[in-house]
Order: sequence, then C-alpha cells, then structure tokens
Amino acid sequence: MIREAVGNDLIDILGIYNDAILNTTAIYDYNAHTLNDRKQWYEKKKQDGYPILVVEENNKVIGFATYGPFRDWPAYKYTVEHSIYVNNNCRNKGTGTKLIKELIKIINEKEYATMVAGIDESNEKSVRMHKKLGFKYAGKIDKAGFKFGKWLNLVFYQLELKGPKNPIDG
Repeated sequence: MIREAVGNDLIDILGIYNDAILNTTAIYDYNAHTLNDRKQWYEKKKQDGYPILVVEENNKVIGFATYGPFRDWPAYKYTVEHSIYVNNNCRNKGTGTKLIKELIKIINEKEYATMVAGIDESNEKSVRMHKKLGFKYAGKIDKAGFKFGKWLNLVFYQLELKGPKNPIDG
C-alpha cells in the first residue's frame, strides 16, 4: 500500500535512510541521522508542500520517496529532484518502481517539466530502474564524492514531463 507518510513512520524511514548512509553509496553522507534530524526533514517537506510517500507492508514502512527543488534559483522552478529508498531486506520486489511511478504521477499533476535523479554510478539497479521508466542519461560528475575509501561518480538521469501549460518567468 502506497500512502502519505505520517509522523509515526519516521522510525522506519530513519532505519532505511541510516542503512543507506552506513552501508551504501546511495547517500553521500558518513554519519547516521537522528530521529530529530528526520523530524526536522519531515516538517520541512510538509511546510514546503512536498509529499513523502511510503510503501507499507505488514504495518511496517519498507520504502519511501519524496522530491524537492533541483536547485534554489527561481528559473529552476519547473525542475525537481527525487529520492527513493527501500529497506535492504525488501529490494528487488518492485517497491522502488511503484514509488517512482506514483511520484511521477504527482509531479506531472503539479505541472513540473523535468524530474531529475542523481544516482551513484555504481548503483546499477537504480540506473536500470530509471532507464526502464523512461529517464534519459543527462551527464556525469567524476569524483563527486569520496566514501568507503574510494571516489564516487555521480550520474544524472532526467525524465521530461508535461510541464506547465503556460510557463512564466519570475
């Protein structure tokens, strides 16, 4: 079941996020976050009007997804960047695909023109999933990060969406 996250989901979301920080290169961070960090993140997303979607299975959150601004400058207002994380024990079951499809639907309804994914180049499963959903390769930054004693390359994929009916400057 995909639904909007609620405060009680933050413990599961934190566990999924911290596992990604500590055991993967999906997040270019070194230190686990606290529950307070996740609460602040949750409140900021809600305040800014960005959804946090979760997949619940057996009363436990097994994956979450959200999006937000791509860059802070005003002319980027029709472009968003998304994030998707799935519990390590629940991967390869289509959870990420379900989440991203729901995000695409929401983002299209809000009339954004471009959806961006920043993915560690070694995350072949994420790259494959994005390509399967129509995302196109948009570039690469070599040595964008350093984690686990090695340089990390960041690749970008983008999905062109319907966009606004009447885009405006300003």
